[in-house]
Amino acid sequence: MIRLLLAGLLLLPTIAQALTLALTLEGAAQQGGLMIGRAAPGATITLDGQKVATTPGGDFVLGFGRDAKPVAQLVVRHKDGKRETRIIAVAARKYKIQRIDGLPKRKVEPKKRDMTRIIAERDQFRRVRARLTPQSWFRSGFVWPVTGRISGVYGSQRILNGKPRSPHLGTDIAAKTGTKVVAAADGVVALAHDGMFFTGKTIHIDHGLGLGTVYAHLSALSVKRGVRVKKGQLIGRIGQTGRATGPHLHWGLTLGTLRLDPALAAGAMPGG
Repeated sequence: MIRLLLAGLLLLPTIAQALTLALTLEGAAQQGGLMIGRAAPGATITLDGQKVATTPGGDFVLGFGRDAKPVAQLVVRHKDGKRETRIIAVAARKYKIQRIDGLPKRKVEPKKRDMTRIIAERDQFRRVRARLTPQSWFRSGFVWPVTGRISGVYGSQRILNGKPRSPHLGTDIAAKTGTKVVAAADGVVALAHDGMFFTGKTIHIDHGLGLGTVYAHLSALSVKRGVRVKKGQLIGRIGQTGRATGPHLHWGLTLGTLRLDPALAAGAMPGG
């Protein structure tokens, strides 16, 4: 009996060490990709030297931008002083060139009087994206907010009315005006705007830790700022507001200032 007890006591540090070093990662390790992780509560995490926010339970999220480098280093420092390092290979992607003609000239080349409004609206987006809610609503998983023809893909270089513009950092889904749009994941509505210059009627949902989804060009809003929403809940309807040539949803995924690919987070479109 004494020998068995001693054997059990000798095993305890080994089990505790395994629990301390527990680290899980899931998701897309590629340009535009989102990864969701969990470490022991209280651990300090950095990605390429930049601190990563965590929830009290140890959840965290990682994002890789459109032009992310091929290798990233994740370092986890546990409360007991132990350090764990993971090297993440980030897959590269090839991006398309998309030409869009027929846009109102003013939406491609805004007038001076438009710039005050545009700058103010950009500041609104910056404040919303700077939110760092210590919640893991993103653990609900992501679904497509609407199904339809994909008319614009993440990362494509856009040429608008013949003029080169910034890459398209979201997914466009074409559907009839009035088609229902649902929340892609659990969260809180951080922005519900009735008409922005470029994005028209726009919603931004906070999913926790700076992760958010954007729904633009809507014809109607079904939620207000501050409302808690569940994955699959109606939030608005497809429209053609803002800078758009036809009814569609621009769906974006952001992690702080990083723009990620929402299609990667949600997987294949149902019925696609």
